[in-house]
Amino acid sequence: MMEKIQMTTPLVEMDGDEMTRVLWAMIKEKLLLPFVDLKTEYYDLGLLHRNETGDQVTIDAANATKRLGVAVKCATITPNKQRMEEYPQLTEMWKSPNGTIRAILDGTAFRAPIVLPFLKPVVKTWTAPITIARHAYGDMYKAVDLRTEEPGTATLTFRGESGAEKSLSVQTVKSGAVWQAQHNTEASIRAFAKSCFQYAIDTRQDLWFSTKDTISKVYDGTFKEIFEEEYEQVYKPEFDRLGLTYFYTLIDDAVARVIRSKGGFIWALKNYDGDVMSDMIATAFGSLAMMTSVLVSPDGTTEFEASHGTVTRHYYRYLKGEKTSTNPMATIFAWSGALKKRGQLDGLADLTAFGAALEQACFDTLNAGIMTGDLVGLAEPGFPARSVTSEEFLDAVAARLAAKVG
Repeated sequence: MMEKIQMTTPLVEMDGDEMTRVLWAMIKEKLLLPFVDLKTEYYDLGLLHRNETGDQVTIDAANATKRLGVAVKCATITPNKQRMEEYPQLTEMWKSPNGTIRAILDGTAFRAPIVLPFLKPVVKTWTAPITIARHAYGDMYKAVDLRTEEPGTATLTFRGESGAEKSLSVQTVKSGAVWQAQHNTEASIRAFAKSCFQYAIDTRQDLWFSTKDTISKVYDGTFKEIFEEEYEQVYKPEFDRLGLTYFYTLIDDAVARVIRSKGGFIWALKNYDGDVMSDMIATAFGSLAMMTSVLVSPDGTTEFEASHGTVTRHYYRYLKGEKTSTNPMATIFAWSGALKKRGQLDGLADLTAFGAALEQACFDTLNAGIMTGDLVGLAEPGFPARSVTSEEFLDAVAARLAAKVG
């Protein structure tokens, strides 16, 4: 029996919901525990446990991540009205755990597709991955909403600690209306900019940034100004030395340029824009299940997760006893990324090498034509792809992994 790879410092493990929770357990059983003496600080972020703790478990998990430096997170449910009916024991429509964690860590989410030779992007000009850098704080994810039923006027007022006030008239309406107020902080925007520029330098990629400052002259204009300040005052010399480009344009122009591009750059976006465009990029490159997501804080704290949801449809089939063909790749890569990062921080070369070997075992399995059903229809004509269940796919990866590290 092989000696397991040792860890010195735990990483934070955040469990999740539905089918991804099932896959989470399978991945640990088949791909991690046979090879690694896994040390984690475990937090159950499943919806019902978040409800039981008044969502304190999410805050505790985020603070633990700040303390230990590395976390890996399973996909979780953010309840809406339908989920409230589905889970009648919920006492509140709890906010997105991802949003809570991102706010506490003040991180930037970098999302990039996992590229395979037999999966050609829908956009034929793309020859290299496009990484989405999504600001992970504020905007509509920290907004407050209000619905009114009568004529009237809404105002937006800021009251400073000094007692000074600034007030704007939002709109006067003659009937019912909906209202939303959102915010961001200069400190968070600046941290976002710093993370993007540093990540571009670390990965040797050009950086694009886009907002809509022609319409949102103050809000989006502040994002643009801070990015320009950081670039000119701090990062330009290193960009010039490495031959990298920083480029700003309006988001509608950016979309057109992205579609015509060859890829191979980082596209920085505000919170909502990044949420939408990361799904577009993932789908155009192949599948949402093939998108990695890394949350990086300015102090280097890192959280790895899959960027897709909890795969509800497959979960209900699983509960009926059916075998599903759910793609576990993004969740596997969340684990491999966390283990590699933990190994780098702790000077454990064998742990870092294991993370890389796990990823290569996945590539070897897929390139051998063994894959989940979502990828079979996307494979290039003539490629010998065959659909297997999630468990069969993980077994195939485990066999190749054992050959590499055994």
